Amino acid sequence: MQTEFFKNPHLKQGIIVFLVLTSLLIFFSYWLQEEQPPVYNPSDLNPALVDQSLQGLTTDHTVDPFSLINQNGNTITEKDYEGKIYVADFFFTRCPSICPVMTNNMEKLQIEFLNDKDVKLLSLSVTPEMDSVPVLYDYASKNGAIDTKWNITTGKKKHIYELARKSYFAVVDEGDGGLQDFIHTPNFVLIDKEKQIRGIYDGTKDEEIQRLIKDIRTLQ
Repeated sequence: MQTEFFKNPHLKQGIIVFLVLTSLLIFFSYWLQEEQPPVYNPSDLNPALVDQSLQGLTTDHTVDPFSLINQNGNTITEKDYEGKIYVADFFFTRCPSICPVMTNNMEKLQIEFLNDKDVKLLSLSVTPEMDSVPVLYDYASKNGAIDTKWNITTGKKKHIYELARKSYFAVVDEGDGGLQDFIHTPNFVLIDKEKQIRGIYDGTKDEEIQRLIKDIRTLQ
């Protein structure tokens, strides 16, 4: 005796369509998940980038709270980036080599996401003793920084250097944030809305900036 499935061609067709659609949904869900940039924990990175106190950590790394002063003299904290996707870099205004290229590329990112309220930028000076608020204001003005989109900041050197080494993993050299300590890195670091690292990019290379733009759009 034939089952109801074979007796009713409409039921048979409906079940087949359902199975095909379910398969496609599973496939595309998996494909979209694969396209997402990974979440980076210390154990996923080059150990040279990771402070010894954090090497081997496999889960739950997020950027630490911070307190900085921007180009307008305003205090900027992690709360100003809460619920945002953002790109962080480390620079100094007197840098004659990689920093002008990096700053130019940050400006490109600002233009690319100008009307996107979910995306912001954060630049931290590695020579805060020289990069005062007036110096940063002039630098921001010359480079077209829009203060609601892009904070160019100074602060306590030790705090900034600990962020670079223990939160953003932007530099390979060790140090204590003291007078003789100095970091210089081309890295742009992508942070998601949960304060997790989602990518590290060479901020001097056009192809890396394009990859960064693609990853930001994927996170949205």
